Amino acid sequence: MNLVRFMNNPVPPNKRYQPTEYEHAANCATHALWIIPSLLGSSVLHFQSEDQWERLSAWVYGAGLSSLFIISTLFHTVAWKKSHLRSVEHCFHMCDRMVIYFFIAASYAPWLNLRELGPWACHMRWLVWVMASFGTTYVFFFHERYKIMELICYTVMGVFPALVILSMDLDHFCLNICETTFKVR
Repeated sequence: MNLVRFMNNPVPPNKRYQPTEYEHAANCATHALWIIPSLLGSSVLHFQSEDQWERLSAWVYGAGLSSLFIISTLFHTVAWKKSHLRSVEHCFHMCDRMVIYFFIAASYAPWLNLRELGPWACHMRWLVWVMASFGTTYVFFFHERYKIMELICYTVMGVFPALVILSMDLDHFCLNICETTFKVR
């Protein structure tokens, strides 16, 4: 009896996971599906922006989101259909990992640029991009060698910028929440 494999077994450390045909198809489809909505959503954010900071934040977030889906779709397509081009696949795989760092930084841009978040926020605006640069450098030099370290880097970068909440004036924060929620102005 020929069983269809939707997913391969886990691989040992320092080895790269080899997706099945179904996984390749699913990766390509699910990433490509969101390219057009991310581009359209980015355009809507940009055109509804009221000032330069909103436009900049919309552009940065939109670029990060769109590039995440575009690069990931390219990588998964090359890995699936052009796996004989190992150097091209390797390059796209590294770019796929690198763009995740920039997407995380871009995701924080609207929040850090458009809210009164306390004194730590002004430092976090640039620190999040420094972390993205370090993550990119890490991928460039240590791609696929220390997978747990890469996971830790993604997690720290995803959580660390949110710590600016600790420097906020809670009374001001609560007032902003109430004004936004109940449209009291």
